Amino acid sequence: MVLGIKELHRLVKEENLVEGLSNRELENPEGAGFDLRIGELFEISGKGFLGVDERETPNMISVATFKEGDRIKVSLKPNTYYLMKTVESVTMPEDLLAMMTPRSTLFRSGVYLFGGQVPPGYQGGLNMGLYNFRNEEFELEMGARVAHIMFFEVKGKGNLYRGQWQGGRVTTKEKEQQV
Repeated sequence: MVLGIKELHRLVKEENLVEGLSNRELENPEGAGFDLRIGELFEISGKGFLGVDERETPNMISVATFKEGDRIKVSLKPNTYYLMKTVESVTMPEDLLAMMTPRSTLFRSGVYLFGGQVPPGYQGGLNMGLYNFRNEEFELEMGARVAHIMFFEVKGKGNLYRGQWQGGRVTTKEKEQQV
């Protein structure tokens, strides 16, 4: 079952489910979830590796960071993949799972946001992939609403997140053992 706004606002207030929400989302959100804003954009360089027991992610170079009150625009290069981090962060209880989807203006513009699920027990910032499929640059303003997050009730006993991405880090420092 998808949680509605009244229940989400209660969880935000009482359990810090989502921190850093904009006034719009606190006062008059749309749908059955919250819109999330782009807080930091990273260019990716170098090789990555995903093995059975080890992994190493490419280098992440921060190219822009949202600052309240500033109007910072970035141009997404054509046919280029980026990593982005949201302004907002979450504290997921053991009985909720969240799913993130792109806002439609992005895919109507040829840009796609690769979101995913946020498991029970995860705490921290949210990272997603962003790809400009077009052969032209796409301008994006830092702090713009780019994703929608919805929360689902987990029935029965689930397992809490115990991975190394807890807290919202964006890359590995070197090759590391997977948990």
